[in-house]
Amino acid sequence: MKAKGRRQKLTVLVIGSGGREHALAWKLAQSPQIGEILVAPGNGGTGLVGRNVPIPAADIPTLLQFAGENKVDLTVVGPEAPLAAGIVDAFQTAGLPIFGPTGVAAQLEASKAFAKQFMREHAIPTGDFAVFTEYEAAMAYLAPHSGGVVIKASGLAAGKGVIVCDDMAEAEAALRQIMVEKAFGAAGAEVLIEERLSGPEVSVLAFCDGRTVVPMIPVRDYKRAYDGDRGPNTGGMGVFAPPPDVDDAFLDEVTRAVLQPTAAGMAARGAPFVGVLYAGLMLAESGPQVLEFNCRFGDPETQVILPMLDGDLAEILSACVERRLLPQMVGWHPGACAAVVMAAPGYPGTYAKGLPITGLDGVPPDVMVFQAGTAVSNDQLVTNGGRALATAARGADVATAVSRAYAGVGRIHFEGAHYRRDIGRGAEERG
Repeated sequence: MKAKGRRQKLTVLVIGSGGREHALAWKLAQSPQIGEILVAPGNGGTGLVGRNVPIPAADIPTLLQFAGENKVDLTVVGPEAPLAAGIVDAFQTAGLPIFGPTGVAAQLEASKAFAKQFMREHAIPTGDFAVFTEYEAAMAYLAPHSGGVVIKASGLAAGKGVIVCDDMAEAEAALRQIMVEKAFGAAGAEVLIEERLSGPEVSVLAFCDGRTVVPMIPVRDYKRAYDGDRGPNTGGMGVFAPPPDVDDAFLDEVTRAVLQPTAAGMAARGAPFVGVLYAGLMLAESGPQVLEFNCRFGDPETQVILPMLDGDLAEILSACVERRLLPQMVGWHPGACAAVVMAAPGYPGTYAKGLPITGLDGVPPDVMVFQAGTAVSNDQLVTNGGRALATAARGADVATAVSRAYAGVGRIHFEGAHYRRDIGRGAEERG
């Protein structure tokens, strides 16, 4: 990367096409260190804050060639798939700075079986579990159980490979769906059967430079498609930060018991974790329990975390890559932030594309719109994915932030737009 003190500014490449990448580009654009932002492949929103480059996030050789030819100073990887495929290893071999974990370190997300076994080895609090590759063995393991369990595809399934089962009939159906019907493809070649924990859920993400871990503001998301936490799991329909039922002592406990031991354990394996370490937690009676790890910024979590970040994102990410992260680099604005996702009709199932989106020019100035599944066609913004966009807003408290985010939703229109109407409702009690 270019030396500090020089006037030449950084060229940054953001990889991905979702709302997370729009939020990353938006926040990076606020840094005085940034000269040009490139987004590959981007969406209708990222083109407003940077230049879209038509290279798929999975095309690692072409991305590597592009970054070298365009003298990219820092690459920031949004989605998990290229991380698991070793994009960081490829860039590092070529001597190109890149923010994210190596392929080995990304196993914390890419293999739920690896992550659970890692947690067991390092005494990181998590529910009991068993791992199976054979359907008959998994069914036999279920036989003596009478209560609910959680069935998970071990591999990457775009946030949808987790099935919470209330009874054995549902558990058997879930195993059949994953292992026999192969609903999640290769992600379900290995399956976990986990103890079902109860309590509110919260996510804690942290910047990590391989040794130092600096937690971000805690968030709570809404995975189910419909109000009242009903319907199938999605990539996320809304989120707010911070949850009123967690405090600084909680964050200190998670850092001590979960985040720091994870960073230390990966370093001891010779695979230092550099990037965003994301712990999905259940607040059980016995204390925080890890449900899963992710190895990158969440979506839509990023859309509320970055508006709350009081710091230079470019400097923080550069410090992680250069192994010089300091806690004082990361600060947070007071108050809260909330985001509401607007999805195409039919999501998370089959949905139409190309629906004209209108009303963005009427969104209140205190509301941010982070585009995800959008594209520009004949000068018209249209839907191009399941989750089209999210409206995000800050406020003095969660209720105010939520109200402002919904005010933004009310101004945006596309045919059959679907969104939850209960984001933030009962924030203190919700799990």
